Order: sequence, then C-alpha cells, then structure tokens
Amino acid sequence: MRQEVRLAGFGGQGIILSGYVLGKAAALYDGKHAILTQSYGPEARGGACAAELIISDSPIDYPMVSRPDFLVCMSQEAFRKYGSDIAEGAVLIVDSDLVQTTGRNWLRDVPATRFAESLGARIVANIVMLGFFGAVTGVVSRQALEEAIRTTVRPKTVELNMKAFAMGFEHAATVTAGGQAGVKA
Repeated sequence: MRQEVRLAGFGGQGIILSGYVLGKAAALYDGKHAILTQSYGPEARGGACAAELIISDSPIDYPMVSRPDFLVCMSQEAFRKYGSDIAEGAVLIVDSDLVQTTGRNWLRDVPATRFAESLGARIVANIVMLGFFGAVTGVVSRQALEEAIRTTVRPKTVELNMKAFAMGFEHAATVTAGGQAGVKA
C-alpha cells in the first residue's frame, strides 16, 4: 500500500517538522518505508511551504508525490495552491481557523490554531493537526506518532506537544461521532 501525503501552509507553522515527525513515525516506529521531500519559499517566515511524504509497506521506487491521497492545508494560500491537485477520492484536512472552504464533501476540518492557543502556544497547531491527521487517516499508528514526537521535539516542550497531539487526536473522535463528512475509503 503506497500513500502520498502533502502537508502545506506557511513558514513558521512547523509544516516541515510535521512532515519529519510523520515520516519518522512511519519508518522507525511502524516499520514502513517513507520518503520526505520539502519545499519552501525564500522567506524565513510567512512564505509558502510544503512537506510531501510517500509512506508504503514496500520499498518506494519513485520518491516524488504526484497526486496526494491526503492533503493537509494550514493556510488559505496552501489551499488555493494545492486544493485541486489531489487524487480521486483524496482526503482534505484544513485548519478551520485559517482556511475557508465551501461545498467539499471530502473535507475534514479542525480548529488547530484555536486549540493550540488554548494550550498557550500557537506554535503547536502543527502537532494538533498531526494528531487529528493520525486519528482520521490511520496512515501511521498513534503510538508511532507519539514516540516520534517525544524523540524529535526539544525535551522541555515534550509535555506541551503531547497535550497538543492528544487534543487533535481526540477531536477526531468527536467530529466523527458528530457526523461530519466521512473519510473516503
């Protein structure tokens, strides 16, 4: 099973870190194959950026994402740029605080920025989103993602990041129970 994932937003949101954590979780802790590529504008913060991953049960012969099965957008610009460049039946996940969409029955949304702010650190919105992504898609196990976060972030931020991850993961269960548009198989 080969799955293509694109995480997109703007510089400073931790998009590249999220891609790194997701790939690490898949490769080191779930025993899968993973490749990460990244792109970003010349700006240190605020410019467009994307982390693209291929996660597979078998060796990966072509390392580029062409039409992602999963797209996570954490900015309106990312949605405009990548919102239509996805595979048939793909899952789109957006930060509902930062991305406005209409009429998409394959959409999942989470107020990641608002949740992060409730924890006192807007900077962990990417980890909230990673928790939500993990719960909604099942691409990588919860245990693998948690271990990848623990071994990647600075030791003094582990507790905050784990709270952010749990908040996103648990929100997915409430959204599913509430009847939001389901993930296509």
